[in-house]
Amino acid sequence: MWLFDALVALHIVSGTIGLVTLWVPLFAKKGGALHRSWGRVFARALTVTGIIAVGISLVSLRWPLETHPWSDDAALVRGLFGWMMLYLATLTITLARYGMLVIRNRRAHARDRESLNVVLQILTFLTAANCLWHGVELGQPVMMGIPAVGLVISVLNLRYIFRETPLANEWLIQHTRGLVGAGISVYTAFLAFGAVNLMPAHAFNPILWATPTVLGMTLLIFHQGKVVLQRRRTRGAAPGPAGIA
Repeated sequence: MWLFDALVALHIVSGTIGLVTLWVPLFAKKGGALHRSWGRVFARALTVTGIIAVGISLVSLRWPLETHPWSDDAALVRGLFGWMMLYLATLTITLARYGMLVIRNRRAHARDRESLNVVLQILTFLTAANCLWHGVELGQPVMMGIPAVGLVISVLNLRYIFRETPLANEWLIQHTRGLVGAGISVYTAFLAFGAVNLMPAHAFNPILWATPTVLGMTLLIFHQGKVVLQRRRTRGAAPGPAGIA
């Protein structure tokens, strides 16, 4: 179908830009011009990719076998390319926007509570829960496991959004988690959905699905550890009240 083919082509172009540009802000000097400019390109590319993926998922839900002629199982196609893609697309849009918003509002945290930011977190939770539900119905472990990320992330994001006074430099952890999380989401989608079309025998290989998440989470834990250590050092170096050594 021409609409589906056009969406897939646009999705590949914007997604490739996102996949490639991820590495520039990741390794560039943090806060530098290169980091900021390419970080914006990355976030915008992933937002566009996620929006296009929403279109792909909706077309797949409406015409599962016409859009995926390699399969004769309409329920499976709707599950994978419909409900799961809709969830991953929503997660990608939410995290890309969230990652940029928290750093923009680092000195005005109350602005993080804007309606769109909150609504996107709720939509991420709902699409993740929906993917999990359909995964149980289809007996697909991948569709049951992948939503855990969205369920947890949306709750953590909302917790930060409504926290009155975040910890020092907490915005930095949230910024990195948002954008690296978006990168994990898009790499997972490209590897997994690409494998379905190119290597059907390995489409449900858990190693293929889990690799981006494991690598991304390792990076996030390392970064968060550095921020927390810096926070503790700053507290330790702060002068105490007069008369106290």
